[in-house]
Amino acid sequence: MFFVKDHIHIEAPVERCFLLSTSIEAVGKVLGMRAVSGKTSGLVVEGDQLIWRGWKFGLPQMHETLITGYEYPHFFQDTMGRGRFSYFQHDHRFDYVDGHTFLHDTVRFSMPLGPAGRLVGRSLIVPHVRDLLQRRFAMLKELAEGDGWREYLSAAQDVVEAHRISTP
Repeated sequence: MFFVKDHIHIEAPVERCFLLSTSIEAVGKVLGMRAVSGKTSGLVVEGDQLIWRGWKFGLPQMHETLITGYEYPHFFQDTMGRGRFSYFQHDHRFDYVDGHTFLHDTVRFSMPLGPAGRLVGRSLIVPHVRDLLQRRFAMLKELAEGDGWREYLSAAQDVVEAHRISTP
């Protein structure tokens, strides 16, 4: 099993950072993939299923994502249903500390094909996942600290209001 962890501080409200992280369009830009089945646009919530398609390492890719944990605005988890990994799970944690949001991500995955898969995982996939996390963080920071978030969250006001109503 491989673990990739990273974090970033963002000068923006935790709710904004959380919702941006659940934006299918924003995440698709970083992944270089697009959601083609299940939920294909907007913001994910617990129980959602998406199928991403794109190209990685010159090969066509398909990755089914299931949202298996969701605690607005502090945590969500996506878990692979189907795809190239034996196992893939990504925890997203959000804390508001001293006027900024602290995002902490942990990705756990394992590869098929025994020792060959472990070699590919260590030499190719771990650096790739680390790069994706860093690009995602940079994008979230730029969008959340500027006005770019409005492009992805203009329709999210209903989600925010629903959370306020359901949260005591």
